[in-house]
Amino acid sequence: MRRRLFVVFLVPTTIILVILGGAYGWSAARSIQQQVATQLLSDLSYFTTGAGQALRAGDPAMIETELRRYGMLYDAGVVVFDRSGTAWASGARVPALSEGDAEQVSLALSGRRGEPVGDLLPWTASELVVVEPVFDDGRVIGAVRISASTDAPRRAILTQWGAIVGLSVVIIIALVWAVYRLASWVLKPLNRVDSAMAAIEHGEMGARIDDETGPPEVRRMVRMFNQMAEEIERVMTRQQEFVMNASHELRNPLGALLMRVEYLATGLDEGWIDDVEHAREEGRRMTRILDTLLSVARDGKSDSSFVAVDLAELVEARAAAWRERAADGWVVIHTHSDADALSVTDRMAVESALDAVIDNALKFAPRGSAIDLTVARRDDGHAVSVRDRGRGLEPEQLEQATGRFWRSPQDQNVPGSGLGLAIAADLLQTMGGNIVLSSPANGGLEVTLLLPSTDAAGVSAATPEDVDA
Repeated sequence: MRRRLFVVFLVPTTIILVILGGAYGWSAARSIQQQVATQLLSDLSYFTTGAGQALRAGDPAMIETELRRYGMLYDAGVVVFDRSGTAWASGARVPALSEGDAEQVSLALSGRRGEPVGDLLPWTASELVVVEPVFDDGRVIGAVRISASTDAPRRAILTQWGAIVGLSVVIIIALVWAVYRLASWVLKPLNRVDSAMAAIEHGEMGARIDDETGPPEVRRMVRMFNQMAEEIERVMTRQQEFVMNASHELRNPLGALLMRVEYLATGLDEGWIDDVEHAREEGRRMTRILDTLLSVARDGKSDSSFVAVDLAELVEARAAAWRERAADGWVVIHTHSDADALSVTDRMAVESALDAVIDNALKFAPRGSAIDLTVARRDDGHAVSVRDRGRGLEPEQLEQATGRFWRSPQDQNVPGSGLGLAIAADLLQTMGGNIVLSSPANGGLEVTLLLPSTDAAGVSAATPEDVDA
């Protein structure tokens, strides 16, 4: 932002200074040139009168003394030409005339007054030349030519331009300093806001901005930021307290429930062993979930680790856990898996997301239909798909279905809160994955959990026990 402030303030100012300085410098150069030309024309008028008298008398000595004195004083050459165009009198050695000078002399002898020629600029080395005809009773009898050196005027122009450049540099330096101070004044509180936001992002919820500096608008933003940070801290504290209380309170009835399962198991015959074991596993899984929630509430981050997980085994286990409920609605759950279904991921998160999707599919699966659970290997990871044969969703509804509390208008009478797919999407995002909804050609809804590719061999803790965990 500091760079942008410099560009916004300095670039237009520099352009304006260049334009104004250039215009003033050019005007100063033209003014000096005009002064020199005016002086030459005045001197030329004086010598024209003297040259006319000398030409009428036919005596060049009458004017040559003045011509020499003028040349010595002003570093200029004055030449008087007769009617034939021949140098008749001069204050010094007559220089060879160029084609342009000869043309000016010819024009003067024809009765036309001359004007100074040559641009008076520092990088030009030309002389200022003025040629004036000499008249006698309206008849041209000769011409006077003055050529003046441009060294002194060019030095005056360079001095003027140097002063303009120096003043411009001083102004630009002053502007740089002013913009730097302004940028520091404006950006200092913004940098504090940025640092405080970074601290909050890293979990330091108590980060605040103590002092208020900068423009009034920025000070108001700092106050609003502090108020927002306090509100966020208050909300997150209440959320953590709620999760901690809920997790802690749920552990007691869950423990009692598991004890009741163990007590009931002692009175059942061997035909109930598998069902009792399923109940125990679901109870242990609920305990792990509550432990994770309690850890997240205390530390603000999950302690779950990524391990090698056999997705085929995981999908089969979750399908078995849901088959009894599916059977109540005369729904059959089928599983299909690729041979290579090993992925390094968070097992608990995948299980929770898959449960939420299966639960959603069972709500809308018609009686007597089937739900397909498929695990497929992809170039960028693995895909776990849950496909039902329900009514499905319209194309414009697919993107809305993962929003919290969203319910399809035609399914308002179906029990539910509209959080299942949203929870699954959030769980996948924490692992760097994604959830994709699509409508198969023959009806229903297919929800695909995309798990990112991770090299299972690179996880040192990946053991057979991890896979079976």
